Amino acid sequence: MISDGIKNGPNNAPHRALFRALGLTEEEISRPIIGVVNSFNEIVPGHMHLNTIAQAVKLGVAAAGGTPVEFPAIAVCDGIAMGHKGMKYSLVTRELIADSTEAMALAHGFDGLVFIPNCDKNVPGLLMAAARLNIPSVFISGGPMLAGRKGNERLSFSTVSEAVGRFNAGDISEEELFEYECNTCPTCGSCSGMYTANSMNCLTEALGMGLKGNGTIPAVYSARIRLAKKAGAAIMRLIKDDLCPRDIMTEKAFINALTVDMALGCSTNSMLHIPAIAHECGIEINLDIANKISEKTPNLCHLAPAGKTYVEDLNAAGGVYAVMHELDKKGLINKDCMTVTGKTVGENIAGAVNLNTEVIRPIDNPYSATGGIAVLKGNLAPRGSVVKRSAVAPSMLVHEGPARVFDGEEQAQAAINAGDIRPGDVVVIRYEGPKGGPGMREMLNPTSCIMGMGLGESVALITDGRFSGATRGACVGHITPEAASGGVIGVVKEGDRIRIDIPAGKIELLVPEEEIAARLKDFTPLNKPLSGYLKRYAAAVTGGASGAVLM
Repeated sequence: MISDGIKNGPNNAPHRALFRALGLTEEEISRPIIGVVNSFNEIVPGHMHLNTIAQAVKLGVAAAGGTPVEFPAIAVCDGIAMGHKGMKYSLVTRELIADSTEAMALAHGFDGLVFIPNCDKNVPGLLMAAARLNIPSVFISGGPMLAGRKGNERLSFSTVSEAVGRFNAGDISEEELFEYECNTCPTCGSCSGMYTANSMNCLTEALGMGLKGNGTIPAVYSARIRLAKKAGAAIMRLIKDDLCPRDIMTEKAFINALTVDMALGCSTNSMLHIPAIAHECGIEINLDIANKISEKTPNLCHLAPAGKTYVEDLNAAGGVYAVMHELDKKGLINKDCMTVTGKTVGENIAGAVNLNTEVIRPIDNPYSATGGIAVLKGNLAPRGSVVKRSAVAPSMLVHEGPARVFDGEEQAQAAINAGDIRPGDVVVIRYEGPKGGPGMREMLNPTSCIMGMGLGESVALITDGRFSGATRGACVGHITPEAASGGVIGVVKEGDRIRIDIPAGKIELLVPEEEIAARLKDFTPLNKPLSGYLKRYAAAVTGGASGAVLM
């Protein structure tokens, strides 16, 4: 065991003295020491209940013969951080989470780790840490929130976000907006649609790092507590078998995760996080690979915001394993990959059943023959950009219009609120990339207002920033190179024609190439004054197409 190096022999008497100061008995010290990485805090609804999950994990560890020791990880609520400078600190916490967990785990000689994440950057940050550390690890998330209700209408976070746009357009009253506010988020858990948090928790199952139901069992179900106990027991088996994260997160496993991503219609943020996690495993996953998988993977689910079903419905329909079972009917799943269950993917999904073909479409009757996420390239994004194709209205799959150019989210939001955006426009929000933001803010407020104001089937939005999983519409993000790195998006002028062709995978600035070259020659990107962590982050971060990892 790893901890033997700090527990055994006369020279380790000082270490044992400190273990005794923790109240550990001789027997507890002699057992494997299991780090329980608890992301609990009192500001994130998806994390407010994680102490309950942690206690269940610790019971499972102890019952299986280990000694659980809890330590924390930070987490930001993207919804609360949205629309102000706080969003600059969302994506950047992914690296802080990975780095601080690495430091804690190696400083204290843990034999295994049970990770308890739930929300957006917390899940990938801890997966990155698990890959980097490569000691036996298992994930048990806090689970999804139940959908809200307003009369007979089911609600999710995107509903209340779009209700703001409806209010600004005069379609609903302030009293109705208040009703949405009070009824949208009824329980603890990660917001109820296939947003980034639930996307990443489902993909943790597909990767093989979480037990069955990790991504879909609702936060308030007792089954979630039982699963936490099973996760605590599972870590002891993983230690015995010496099964480590890089044995599980292989290249084939990442292909499985991307395949499930396309079938579920996950958040476009997965196109940042999967490459970053793979990078920690020494595996390259890029947008070209993702696009090839999307081209051959049917989209089977239209969960909110793409449709009117929710993660609780996916759970009742059979969950991630049922989706993988459907995909396997066309040979799209690598079944020989090992998982934290101690079994292969093939063994895990063998008995899976699709219990609701309205929630999980059968493989021979998909929503579309291609995946929920599309990668677009062209002179405006030569290194790539991403769009959640499954959440785009059919009429907007191909769109051409005049550019409405804004240097930052605030400028764009003010114009949208003022009614300055017209049908046919292409809203361009730049200087919001990893370096230029810095921090690659999510543009949920602008996109939600566009949808709420009834412009979702006539206005597109493109950005070198990114989008919340709650975003729907013709919204193209991660445009790379970004404006701050000298990308073409930085020289787009008001009124330039832009053409977006999602089926063809194209995004083009309809300006002669010689004119673009001349503009770039004279172009000096904006230089924002920075300090603190954001200054260090901007200096070290790569582009969105490579996962916004640090150099």
